[in-house]
Amino acid sequence: MTKQLVSTTTEGSVLVIKLCSPENRNSLTSELREQLGDAIERAEGDRAVRSVFLTADGPTFCSGGDLKMLKTACDPWPVHRRFRNLSRWLTPLITLDKPVVVGVRGAAVGGGMGLALTGDMLIAGEGARFITGFFRIGALPDIGTMYHLPRLIGMARAKNLLFSGATISAQEALDLGLVAKVVPDDEVEAAGLAEAARLAEGPAEVMGLAKTLMARSFETSLHDMFAFEGLGQALAMSSPEFREGLDAALESRRPDFVHAGAEK
Repeated sequence: MTKQLVSTTTEGSVLVIKLCSPENRNSLTSELREQLGDAIERAEGDRAVRSVFLTADGPTFCSGGDLKMLKTACDPWPVHRRFRNLSRWLTPLITLDKPVVVGVRGAAVGGGMGLALTGDMLIAGEGARFITGFFRIGALPDIGTMYHLPRLIGMARAKNLLFSGATISAQEALDLGLVAKVVPDDEVEAAGLAEAARLAEGPAEVMGLAKTLMARSFETSLHDMFAFEGLGQALAMSSPEFREGLDAALESRRPDFVHAGAEK
C-alpha cells in the first residue's frame, strides 16, 4: 500500500493540500511529487474548488530535494527525466487558474523555498526560514526559483540571496515582499485557510485569468499586453461573476460570486 505523503481535504470551496511526510522533512521525493501532482490535478479539474491552500505537517515546510536519491540519481538521464516530469506537478501548480495560498512553518529549503514561492499569497509563521541552499551542494536553483525570485524582488536582490546562500527570516521575507503576512507559528494554518476562503468568495476564475496574463508581463510588449487585456476582459465581462459583481455594486450589496460561478 502506498504511503500517504500528501493529503487533500475540502473546507467549503477551498482545497487544502498538505505535505504529510514530516519524518522525511517533507522532502521532494518522487513519491511525494507524484501525489502532489494528483492533488493539483484534483484542484484543476473540480469546479467546486475555487482556491487552494498548500501547507505542510511538522516542523519543516519542505527540505527540498531528496539528498539520498540525488546521490544515486545524478546522471544526466535520471535528472532529465525528473525535470521533464515537472510538467506533471509543478507547472500545473504555477499556472493553476485559481488563487493559491501557501502557509509556511519552519524551514523551506532549496526546492522547498521554490515550492513556497509558487503561491499567489504566502503566509509565514514567525519562526519560518527561507534557505536558498542550492550552491551549498553545487546545484542550480530549481523548482521555479530562478523564475519567481527575480520577478518578486528584482534581479539584483535575487542574485545576492542565491549567491550568498542566505537564510531569510520570516520578517526579512516580509520586508522583501516575498510573503504577504507573518503570524504566530501556531496560527499559520488558520490564517492561510482564512485567506484562501476569502479568495474563494471572489471571482476565482477571473482572478485565475489575471494570473495567466500577469505571468506574461515580463516578456511581453506593452502593445501585446493591451491586446491580452482586451481579450481577457471580453471573457471576464461575459461571465456570471461579472454580472453578479456589477449588479451587487449598483445595488449596494455584497456580491455572491460562488453561486454565480456555479451557473457556468
